[in-house]
Amino acid sequence: MSAIQVFDPALCCSSGVCGTEIDQALVTFAADVAWAKEQGVAIERFNLAQQPMQFAETPAVSAFLTHAGEEGLPLVLVEGQVVLTGRYPSRSELARYGGLPVPQAAIKGIVKGDCSSGSGCC
Repeated sequence: MSAIQVFDPALCCSSGVCGTEIDQALVTFAADVAWAKEQGVAIERFNLAQQPMQFAETPAVSAFLTHAGEEGLPLVLVEGQVVLTGRYPSRSELARYGGLPVPQAAIKGIVKGDCSSGSGCC
């Protein structure tokens, strides 16, 4: 399995799921990370506010921040390579990055998606 590193923008806590105004994307991502870890995927998260040296000492992240700035975060690395920027990965993306099969819920969503002529989804 591949090692996944997620470099978060400055958050109030390690998951960002705290405070009075909680971002639903962070709640969903925290659940997806927990799921992936249960499947044996190695995922580390780094918070800019709490672990700035990790950002500075990781060449791909340091170079990214030089060009895109903090606004480009989150940044996801797989085996040290940038695979995603600007948003958190979905559960199926985490599965793919970690070398797992696509979760059944994602497959069902694809099968249910009827984009035939006149379905109104296209």
